[in-house]
Amino acid sequence: MSARILEVRTIYEGWGKFLKAKIQLVNGEIVEREIEDHGRAVVVLPYDPERRVVILVRQMRSPLLLAGGEPHSLEAPAGSLAESDPEVCARREALEEAGLRLETLEPVVRAWAMPGVSTEQLDMFLAPFSAADRIAPGGGLDDEQEYIEVVELACSELAAMIASGRMLDLKTLTLALTLQLRHPYLFE
Repeated sequence: MSARILEVRTIYEGWGKFLKAKIQLVNGEIVEREIEDHGRAVVVLPYDPERRVVILVRQMRSPLLLAGGEPHSLEAPAGSLAESDPEVCARREALEEAGLRLETLEPVVRAWAMPGVSTEQLDMFLAPFSAADRIAPGGGLDDEQEYIEVVELACSELAAMIASGRMLDLKTLTLALTLQLRHPYLFE
């Protein structure tokens, strides 16, 4: 016998959606678990192979503010999957948040963000761009109060952040390490 869900009910629905699931475990025991139902999202790390830079965004994150840490996170452009095609969504997010038109996307992985508490799956991409692809200011959508700052960072500085433990966003860290593995010349 494998574990199975006996019942799911919504306990809150607003910006986020929280569920309570009654689950029968493999040994027959019944337990309840809270689940943050987030769905799928995308994250893309744009990099300019000629200038050897990446584009990141800095924005305030309420959970970080609550936890008492630095409230602003430096991360790769990301967002909820509004379309059925993750590549279309990644291109839209890069344009909205960073002002970048992206053509080529290099798939990295579809991974669970926090499998212990959330349904969120991330489709992760690397994306080359050139200076000509910077077609808008970025900064996010005003109606979503995102207040995003676009940050261009040399790959050497990105490597220094990784080495010193200053890249604190796991999705961005995953993409940055993948960029180092796939395109090591950017970091020379």
